[in-house]
Amino acid sequence: MDGRKLEYKGVEALKEIERLTLKAGEVQEQILREILTQNKNTEYLKKYINEKDLSITEFKRCVPVTIYEAIFPYIERIANGDESSLITGHPVTEMLCSSGTSGGEPKITPSIAEDLDRRTFLYNLIMPIINQYVPNLDEGKAMFLYFVKAEMSTPCGLPARTVLTSYYKSKHFKCRSHDRWNDLTSPDQTILCTDTAQSMYCQILSGLIQRQQVLRLGAVFASAFLRAISFLECNWKILTEDIRTGHLNNSITDPNCRSCMTTLLSSPNPTLADELVKVCSEKCWKGILCKIWPRAKYIEAVVTGSMAQYVPALDYYSDGKLPLVCTMYASSECYFGVNLRPFCDPKDVAFTILPNMGYFEFIPLGHNGTLLMDFDEKKQVPNEKLVDLVHVKLGCFYELVITTFAGLYRYRIGDVVQVVGFYNKAPQFRFICRRNVVLSIDTEKTSEEDLHRAITMAKKLLEPHDALLLEYTSYPDTSSLPGHYVLYWEIQILHNNSNNNKYFSVIEECCNVIEEELDYVYRRCRTNDRSVGPLEIRVVEGGTFDLLMDLFIAQGASINQYKTPRCVKSKKALKLLKSRVLASFFSTRDPKWAPKMC
Repeated sequence: MDGRKLEYKGVEALKEIERLTLKAGEVQEQILREILTQNKNTEYLKKYINEKDLSITEFKRCVPVTIYEAIFPYIERIANGDESSLITGHPVTEMLCSSGTSGGEPKITPSIAEDLDRRTFLYNLIMPIINQYVPNLDEGKAMFLYFVKAEMSTPCGLPARTVLTSYYKSKHFKCRSHDRWNDLTSPDQTILCTDTAQSMYCQILSGLIQRQQVLRLGAVFASAFLRAISFLECNWKILTEDIRTGHLNNSITDPNCRSCMTTLLSSPNPTLADELVKVCSEKCWKGILCKIWPRAKYIEAVVTGSMAQYVPALDYYSDGKLPLVCTMYASSECYFGVNLRPFCDPKDVAFTILPNMGYFEFIPLGHNGTLLMDFDEKKQVPNEKLVDLVHVKLGCFYELVITTFAGLYRYRIGDVVQVVGFYNKAPQFRFICRRNVVLSIDTEKTSEEDLHRAITMAKKLLEPHDALLLEYTSYPDTSSLPGHYVLYWEIQILHNNSNNNKYFSVIEECCNVIEEELDYVYRRCRTNDRSVGPLEIRVVEGGTFDLLMDLFIAQGASINQYKTPRCVKSKKALKLLKSRVLASFFSTRDPKWAPKMC
């Protein structure tokens, strides 16, 4: 695509954003009418509304707010071969695996062919927005590290895969026309390789070979990009040797990767290899990204929510010289909106909801800067409590509820957001958190309930040693890669003559038991993806949690309402906990994991 066509494409994209946001209310009503018209004959909607009375008013009055456990029986029937018309008027083409879980198993949600069109529409808005701030990005390449996961099949043969794997394997990605705004250093074959280590190796090698053409760096999530830096730190000698000799290392066995990389490594390049060795052999890697890719303008990755913990590390590796750009807000169930100010500070990222992506409603959770932490998803939400997209109020907190073409109706996805502004008539939201999530390192999300259940199983190992777990808290430690869960345990010895060494000997096994009890996605990240490190338990001195309570009360907490936080993020609290550690223990084996439906 030449420069004039690219410019025209960008102008049209920005015009479409203006049109959609100026008429946000009208577009939302139109989308809901289309969903109801398309899906009017589904078993799910007929359960609540007579087909003749199917209107927006009746939908809002009769169709209840729902959660995954309520809709899963329909999804399961389709996965087993029942008709798509249970929930949607169009054929379900695949099941998308979410990073969330239900009962310890990964959630799956239905997707129809048109969903890929909607996702592609949103992707195509990103570069026109960024081009307003950083022009001429069509004069170089993007080293974006993208990965797919091996997909499974449902009992009836539907593909079951992640939303990103779905997109990268679709014609929308594989058959895309050449676009100089989206010219990647990674050959498609390396992105589509399901062996993550081989894919990582080849994509980084491609970026090193084309280092002088790279204008943008990134990955979908900040954690994935940092994992790539760690990989480079461990393997730069082998990678530069490939460049020096012009031959791909024999550890790369995937035939498609070998084929495309052999073309890229067309001849030995000792000069480039020497340049890279000089940079990578420095003892301090602060600012390494700017040294390896000197023309890079920014790093693109999700840095909101649990990914915000990686901002300091990204700043370290760029020496604060590369802005962190977070472009869009999306989930497996639905894509939501874009960041119209992509170069803002990560803590100020806000997403403008695009009203054509689905029908959006909101459960009020608080106002005037106060978030009411009432996230009990099992408690039925009255229909009249929901607020439409265009009627949310500035400063208020909400839980997002979606209705989609693929058959999710008034579905709570679990995201908590705050309205921080408006663009035309479309609200702009800041992502606050996932409902009930206390720990997250990568794509896994561990709730307080999940953590409590796992610890309850593990602490039974202390009982034969006359030891009792009094209190615990946790935090996600990302000071090293991969990050890992840290649990602080205060243990009481029931008999004075008991030997600490006796119960210390079982703490490692407690770590193992906790990991076995955590959900499918956590175990996959630990055992298969290697994106989460071994869990650690730090045993603290007696009285530590009393001191922790004193600290929070001194900072304004009420002694009458104080509850030990199950995840600690306060620097002062962490400093206190770390100062009282008696001993540390790590899990000694990988938790059991095997691929299931996804």
